[in-house]
Amino acid sequence: MSVTNRSLGSGSRLHGFQDLARYRVHDILLVSSLYDAFILTEDGLLSEGVLGRFLSFDTHDAPRLHHAQTGQEALALAGADGRYDLVIAAMHVGDMSVVELAAELARRGSRLPVIALAYDVRDLAGPSDLPGVDRVFLWQGDVGILPAIVKSVEDQRNVAADTGEMGVQAIILIEDSVRFYSSFLPVLYSELLRHSQSLVPEGINLSHTLMRLQARPKILLCTSFEEAWGYFAAHEDNILGVIADIEFPKDDALEPEAGLAFAQMVRRRQPDVPIMLQSSLAENEALASGVGAAFLLKESPTLLHQLQQFMIENFGFGDFVFRLPDGTVVGHAPDLRSLEQQLHTVPAASLAYHGERNHFSKWLKARTEFALAHSLRPQRLSDFPTSEHLRQHLIQSIHRYQSQQKRGIVADFDAGTFDPAESFGRIGGGSLGGKGRGLAFVAFLLEEYGVQARFRSVRIGVPPAVVLGTDLFDRFLDQGGLREFVLASDDDEEILRTLLAAPFPDKELRDLAAYLEIVRYPLAVRSSSLLEDSPYLPFAGIYDTWMVPNRDPDHRVRLDQLREAICRVYA
Repeated sequence: MSVTNRSLGSGSRLHGFQDLARYRVHDILLVSSLYDAFILTEDGLLSEGVLGRFLSFDTHDAPRLHHAQTGQEALALAGADGRYDLVIAAMHVGDMSVVELAAELARRGSRLPVIALAYDVRDLAGPSDLPGVDRVFLWQGDVGILPAIVKSVEDQRNVAADTGEMGVQAIILIEDSVRFYSSFLPVLYSELLRHSQSLVPEGINLSHTLMRLQARPKILLCTSFEEAWGYFAAHEDNILGVIADIEFPKDDALEPEAGLAFAQMVRRRQPDVPIMLQSSLAENEALASGVGAAFLLKESPTLLHQLQQFMIENFGFGDFVFRLPDGTVVGHAPDLRSLEQQLHTVPAASLAYHGERNHFSKWLKARTEFALAHSLRPQRLSDFPTSEHLRQHLIQSIHRYQSQQKRGIVADFDAGTFDPAESFGRIGGGSLGGKGRGLAFVAFLLEEYGVQARFRSVRIGVPPAVVLGTDLFDRFLDQGGLREFVLASDDDEEILRTLLAAPFPDKELRDLAAYLEIVRYPLAVRSSSLLEDSPYLPFAGIYDTWMVPNRDPDHRVRLDQLREAICRVYA
């Protein structure tokens, strides 16, 4: 059966994001002397650092690191194995230089990217643009340079597809100094890591969480005006921000005000893109201000911290901070749900201030809420009669988007976003079972194929439900030490009495209590067996369904009735 993706379908959105970051570095060939390798590893620090940083970025497999002591050994490994995705080599590896190694790899037909890693600033005395070498980096004692190198290589390869097809954002970094960009990249990627981790709790389910991690902004390292403008022109609608030196090469010559010219061109095309200009000369701060850019003094002892703060305040990382035009803070929104709540009460002057600067769209893009961000971006404050009309539009758009996000998807139960009229949620992991899976599939089909839109006069939907995953059943048995008992006993009444008296897992009991705070209609507690409704094992009529009135004024009584009904189904 051929399934066509539809832009409005929740399932299609997740499937689309699975195609992000297709180019991955899985195996790295590190070419260095034993001493250089020792400096890097420090009794395993390198492997732990690489593994830890990568597992923090996403849950896919971390790259494997392989070491060669000489160029000849590296050539033999690359030729015999053929599995490497990236070569990171010291500037000199005893029997040859990194340029000679890159040339010999190319002569043998290799297309592997080659990164040169200098261990001493004296190695950078010559030109940084080495023939056959993709980029030169400087080891400055931070193991974070390794993940930064690999992610930088991946981002360069993936940016065209990821920004073009899915709207993933990109940050342009323009810096021709090896020393500075080797310092900047670990900081930038570390901040992206913290930002990505902050979004994890907002994931609707595991697939949605992984999508958020996959959709993190790219960092595009550029060392010349032409390279940077090429990226900007190709992806200008998805540029999250620009961080640039003021002096860097333009037209094959070092241009003292290249950064200013670049900022002016960006401002003409995209007036609201945040720009940070850097210089070793303090007097250039006035020039940066003249083109509407922030300024960072390169010799500042707090350089990296200031860079990090600029990202947080201007790239939409962290909370959305509601401000008045004079800068006074009037509210904070850590997530989309709280943003909707804050919009009801923040002053109209704050709404106007952020609306006319596209701050809402920028914050949403940084949080991978691309569809909502793009729907808001074309609209300006002038498009609305008053600020109150803008307020209602924002609230309705966010509410509609959050509702649509969960349609057709089995979302992890969240008391803050569960809609008692239409949500389909899950408590606990594992399988949904037959009934749960069937209902989830019907919900998916209704959303994916826009059935409601075709029959507007009829309300078509799946009853709102929460499915308890099979993991909860297993933990319920194991927590009470009941597994051997229920397998050995053939007395149904004894099994029922024992399970009714058994303790229920605390976290899930709290979720059920939160669920009952939201829903006040009668409940049907039904079985959803793993084997239920399979082609050769119909289970119709095998299990009981227990009705819960859910009307007692005492919340504890209602919770106990629900817990008892669940235990009866388990029995």
